[in-house]
Amino acid sequence: MTTPTWNRPAKHPSGSSAPETDDELDVISLGRRIRHLRKAKGMTLDGLGAAVKTAPSQLSLIENGKREPKLSLLKILASTFGVGLDELLGAEPPSKRAALEIELERAQRGPLYKSLGLPKVRVTSRLPMDVLESLVGLQGELERRLDEQAATPEEARRANSELRGEMRESNNYYRDIEAEAQKMLDAVGHSAGPLSHHVAADIAEHLGFSLRFVGDLPHSTRSVTDLKNRRIFLTQGGKSDHDPRSVLLQAVGHYVLGHRTPEDYSDFLRQRVYTNYFAAALQMPEKATVDFLARAKSRKELAIEDVRDAFAVSYESAAHRFTNLATEHLGITTHFQKVHESGIIHKAYENDGVNFPADHTGAIEGQAVCRYWTSREVFDVADKFRAYEQYTDTVAGTYWCTARTEKHSSGTYSLSIGVPFEHVKWFRGRDTTERSASRCPDDTCCRRPPADLSALWAGQAWPAARANSHLLAAMPSGAFPGVDETEVYRFLQAHAE
Repeated sequence: MTTPTWNRPAKHPSGSSAPETDDELDVISLGRRIRHLRKAKGMTLDGLGAAVKTAPSQLSLIENGKREPKLSLLKILASTFGVGLDELLGAEPPSKRAALEIELERAQRGPLYKSLGLPKVRVTSRLPMDVLESLVGLQGELERRLDEQAATPEEARRANSELRGEMRESNNYYRDIEAEAQKMLDAVGHSAGPLSHHVAADIAEHLGFSLRFVGDLPHSTRSVTDLKNRRIFLTQGGKSDHDPRSVLLQAVGHYVLGHRTPEDYSDFLRQRVYTNYFAAALQMPEKATVDFLARAKSRKELAIEDVRDAFAVSYESAAHRFTNLATEHLGITTHFQKVHESGIIHKAYENDGVNFPADHTGAIEGQAVCRYWTSREVFDVADKFRAYEQYTDTVAGTYWCTARTEKHSSGTYSLSIGVPFEHVKWFRGRDTTERSASRCPDDTCCRRPPADLSALWAGQAWPAARANSHLLAAMPSGAFPGVDETEVYRFLQAHAE
């Protein structure tokens, strides 16, 4: 079996093989415990039946987890075995064999096993231990492989949609993470101004971690944390798209927030969002940032680039942080987009009712945004120094947006923040004369080519499309998708003292 061995493993649920109810789980465990105690007393079913005045056939059903005993019978059984009721109902299996029997019984009663159409194996004391271990192992490996196959791009989009819904419900504000970040800032004595590299390192040191900058960090990672020797490894290359302070603070965030090995892709995404949030809350502390934004709002001069400059962060980080605080503290609903120059949405958030394009699963990422939205129009603007503002009339209402473009190793992206018309009065750039209209999702808006171009070229063009084979592949396997477990362990061993 190839079960990952990442540190601090989470307690995994039984997954797709789990029984339909928790009650059924208890009945199976209870039955095995009663059988174990009966045999420990050297009693047969007939002998126990006589002692507790219950038919042996009924006791057999109870031991096999097919009938739930009444409380009165449980008390009599506990007294007969010379144990307390709590011990009889204990959660821990009485032996390794009992644990395996319980796991196999649960698996065979679950929907996955039923869907295979296989006959059930009778779990009795005569079933050899090696056969029992093999059956349980096979079931676990089958579940793992099915989980991997399920982690397709579609499943990833579903996970993204689920997480975005959670973010919308909370207005993208997480009070508990803000509190944890403030504890760290208080511990190192930082209260205002940009968070320096030195203070970021102080936070790691406060938590007992030393930093190592290396040139051979595994290519699939941004950082690697050695929990055994309390070290955080970072790359010393200068070409990264990511602020080294953010990378360090995200690594620290996993530790502070008590993250365990992700159980699935949804859990992986959620952890990443939470650590990104934690890092942003350290670089742009809640109180200082809210005070800054409130002053700007009172002057009707809200601007994302001012947050960027005041706290020495990237425009994207400033935009994300604005979405964290805008609704909770300023009463402003908003939306955010990160759009590739090809027009494809890479990241998105909204709680203002804007009509992002979505597929049948509700996923926004991977969809093409309307050509007339600010996030697309900004690519054609000559002035890349200042933000570009535009009003857009959409089927969901009129929105004002401000956007900039940034170059990354994977291309140029636009980063935009938008608000409904009712909130534009608080923003710098509200006096823009740029305006467009979008009828999307009506495909006559921008999905179809203009009639004059179609008349000239329809049937006369044959493009050779780029083969985006990654769209057909399963998500990289493992608890941390795309990260090579062996490569990380070899790296840590090479750097161990």
